Amino acid sequence: MKPKILTTLRTYSRALFLGDLVAGVTVGLVAVPLSLAIAIASGATPEQGLVTAIIGGTLVSLLGGSRVQIGGPTGAFIVVVYGVIATHGMDGLILATLMAGVILIAAGLLRAGNLVAHVPEPVINGFTLGIAVIIATSQLPDLMGLTVAEMPAEFTGKLAAMWEARGSLRFAPILVGLVTGGLIIALRRWLPPRVPGLIVAVALGSALAALPGLGVDTIASRFGDLPRHLPAPSLPEVSLERLRDLLPSALVIAFLAGVESLLSAVVADRMIGGHHRPRAEVSAQGVANIGSALMGGLPVTGAIARTATNVKAGGRTPVAGVIHAATILALMLFAAPLAGHMALPAMAALLIITAWNMAEPDKWHSYLRAPGPDRVLIVLTMALTVLVDLTVAIGVGVALGLLLRRRARGRRPEDWTPRDR
Repeated sequence: MKPKILTTLRTYSRALFLGDLVAGVTVGLVAVPLSLAIAIASGATPEQGLVTAIIGGTLVSLLGGSRVQIGGPTGAFIVVVYGVIATHGMDGLILATLMAGVILIAAGLLRAGNLVAHVPEPVINGFTLGIAVIIATSQLPDLMGLTVAEMPAEFTGKLAAMWEARGSLRFAPILVGLVTGGLIIALRRWLPPRVPGLIVAVALGSALAALPGLGVDTIASRFGDLPRHLPAPSLPEVSLERLRDLLPSALVIAFLAGVESLLSAVVADRMIGGHHRPRAEVSAQGVANIGSALMGGLPVTGAIARTATNVKAGGRTPVAGVIHAATILALMLFAAPLAGHMALPAMAALLIITAWNMAEPDKWHSYLRAPGPDRVLIVLTMALTVLVDLTVAIGVGVALGLLLRRRARGRRPEDWTPRDR
């Protein structure tokens, strides 16, 4: 369980530091609007997204088993976090995250990280598609300027509430969202990885929203000014009854954190030709979730897109991840008022594009050509994720997938291993 940073520092050099510095600052700039948008979409406060990226990102890089993993809040948790807050309140989410951290540390000690390879790939595909649908749908009110008094937690309730509020649709938020989304796509193609085109796009979209007469909501207008300091650590209320009630949510948070971080580490290994340490990585995710929860943050995991950005920008050691967290902290301390001017339709466009990328549309044709049982698993897991509950979707999907795998003993094991994400 030796952290990778201890290994890399033995041969650390000035050239490696310069690469890590550029990559860390780049990823830090990219992570700011993503962290804010994910927190808002999760039903949390914007500053909780920044705190999660700072605390979680630092601990994942200092203790993790990957050279280039970037930790923080991710879109995969939006559904879970929103549901826990709606049912148990913010205090319940913090306790569930603490419990998930303990579960992940135990999983690391027991070498449970290797079990991820046994999760059927169609199940991962199915709940990823389901999460993408829920994220995109949840952003439509901000994108269209809809006024919804109280947004239900369940998917069908959201659709009904948006339909009831259709009369409040406004053109200005749609314009800001479309311009921001178009810029994100265009700048991603035109600019090199070292240039944070994402934050440029959100900034330009927010500048458009600031034009007189448009009346587009911003982070500050809806949530107030962002704080310019980290919160003090605190413990939530703990009782046996609350622990029992929150255990299912904690297990889902731990499962998602473990799966996403290990998949991200595998992708990173292939990009840099390295080898991550699963035990250290899973244990680091546990410590990071505990640290984030104690500071009032959200669940933490390895962020695949930000990890890939780190590699492409020149990051080669965990120092880049620490610099990424330090960059976010510096922006929080010295530029919080600027972040408050980010327009909510611009943030909605960012998350809708994130959801589209999560859904991996380039892989849909392969889903259609997959064996019948795999297609059933994908559709079933996706439907349960969207219409019922992520806990049920994972439980039913994994159980049915392993049962089908047992029946198809002749199938090659590699057909069931997770792909790059």
